[in-house]
Amino acid sequence: MKHDLTRYELLDFGRGRKLERIGGVVLDRPCPAADFKDREQPSLWREADVSYDLKPRAGWSGIDHIPESWKVELAGVGMLLRPTPFGHIGIFPEQEVNWRWMQSLMGESEAKPIRCLNLFAYTGASSLILAKLGCHVTHVDASRPTIQWARDNAAHNALDGKPIRWIQEDASRFVEREIRRGNRYEMVLLDPPTYGHGPKGESWDFDRDIQGLLESVFEVLSDDAKAVLWTGHSETESLMPLMKCVADRAHELALRPQRIERSTLSDLAERKLDCGFRIRWTSQRVSGI
Repeated sequence: MKHDLTRYELLDFGRGRKLERIGGVVLDRPCPAADFKDREQPSLWREADVSYDLKPRAGWSGIDHIPESWKVELAGVGMLLRPTPFGHIGIFPEQEVNWRWMQSLMGESEAKPIRCLNLFAYTGASSLILAKLGCHVTHVDASRPTIQWARDNAAHNALDGKPIRWIQEDASRFVEREIRRGNRYEMVLLDPPTYGHGPKGESWDFDRDIQGLLESVFEVLSDDAKAVLWTGHSETESLMPLMKCVADRAHELALRPQRIERSTLSDLAERKLDCGFRIRWTSQRVSGI
């Protein structure tokens, strides 16, 4: 099999699944956003190298026919991929539009390094892109193996010598402690799941906990705040009220909010697959963003 190390392609979607080619490997995985949609090119699905099934004791099939790990490059950063028991592989390609946005945001010369806090940071694509741009990054995730995966990605990109703090911690507790310690950041990213657990058994429930975390995020921003990026897949009617709950603080920090936008990926037939939401608050001092 010939591996294309530089491309991600959404080939097709429908009937609750998506077909992707990632770094030369073709994956057939569940996708709730593809429910009640027809597949555009049914014959393509026979090309799948591996597939993942949510049924109990099912999991992955075909992984003996692909490398134990492989690579893909997105937004100028190489990421190490591998199938996990949860059906993930180490990247969320719909985030590429946000990675390009960060690169544009940091395009202007800075008098001093930008301090960036990346919460629920996963395997570190955003952290590495920011570090490559000269930022000082604090990477926070609750999973020790996932943090090691992110560190492996940093080494793979020769970025392990960059100023990245690797923190295994519950996101909410970490931010609260940073506020008490007086540590502040010019940029915060958060990509919270619907449900999750911290390293000490702390539970995370999006509907219950997101308002408190969002308010803390705006409290931990410095007076020279540059941006906040909030992404997720949780479908809730509370997004607009939550934006309003931090509106006054955002105004004090000279941050302008964008509307709630949908993240999408396009398949070979140019159909768009919904991939969740993104909300950005950007400094009014930054032009053209």
